[in-house]
Amino acid sequence: MCVANMFSTAGSICLRLGRDNMLDSGQSSESFNIMRDALVNMALDSWRFARVFKRAVSKLDAGERNRYAGQLLWFTKKIEESLAQVELEIVDIEGSSFDPGIAATPLNIGDFEISDSLVVDSMLEPIIMGKDGLVKPGTVILRKDER
Repeated sequence: MCVANMFSTAGSICLRLGRDNMLDSGQSSESFNIMRDALVNMALDSWRFARVFKRAVSKLDAGERNRYAGQLLWFTKKIEESLAQVELEIVDIEGSSFDPGIAATPLNIGDFEISDSLVVDSMLEPIIMGKDGLVKPGTVILRKDER
């Protein structure tokens, strides 16, 4: 299936990431990388938009909140389904224990001691994973684990 159902364009461009790295019309490797990068950037912007929208919805009264929360759920599901078609996944590790080996850059790691038990307090950018591994590392803010 084409990515065109998520991001419609004037022409129908089929892009398959990770699945034999094939493009229709014999596109060059450079064109492939440009399209993949554009898709990753759209996924990141969609993730950011969903987080802002979720905060805005939380401030609505109960009746409107349910309606808009449902629309947000539909939006995020469609993004996830479209990314899955090209074998990409957004990984949000907010609330998880921090491990120095995770695919995310902690901006405030210098604020803690080596012996501190840390948790990912918030994600500033999610991790983007592909079939063959890491596509784009995330960015996180840490906090001490109070447990």
